[in-house]
Amino acid sequence: MGLGLSACNGDDGESAAKESPAASASASASAPASSEPSSESPTDDSGNGGEAPADGDVTAPGTKLKTGDRAVLPFRYTSDKQGTIAVTVTAIEKGAESDMAAFGDKAKGMTPYFIKMKVENVGGTDLSYASLKLDGVLDGGAGTGVILMGDIPGKCDRETAPRDFTTKGATYETCSLAATKTAPVTGAEYDEGDTYSDNPVVWTN
Repeated sequence: MGLGLSACNGDDGESAAKESPAASASASASAPASSEPSSESPTDDSGNGGEAPADGDVTAPGTKLKTGDRAVLPFRYTSDKQGTIAVTVTAIEKGAESDMAAFGDKAKGMTPYFIKMKVENVGGTDLSYASLKLDGVLDGGAGTGVILMGDIPGKCDRETAPRDFTTKGATYETCSLAATKTAPVTGAEYDEGDTYSDNPVVWTN
């Protein structure tokens, strides 16, 4: 899977886009190909029609949780991949700047954080090969301002749901990568869909 990095302020996004082919090339040598059909775009359509209907009680928008707590959430990946999942953030671990080498010069000075989680299929719908990403939250509650696509093999492997993630109780584990040049990442947030975009569920250490 290719790697990409961009920042949300200034003209960083434009320069990052120019660097991403090099990052992709370096990643291909170190990271195995993923079964993930695409990166972030499937969840981008959530603003066009709300999110999947919830199955039972779901965690309210704006809920504050601790690492190890479980949240039940409506989830939409594509128009035909939607349902209800439970997410448990199991750890938010600090990495080393050297871990970001595959992302190229744009990542210099950035410290990575590994948001590890367990995902459960609560609604029993077909969510095979769906991909979930949580965003990092800085100490103080702000976002990181950095958008990362990819993973760090062996330290933060972003896994897609397995083929049999189609029944109630099915689970898998995955990791979301966050990075910052400023304050430490101390939390993770779920902000998918209209309901949670302005009022995410947040886990903190």
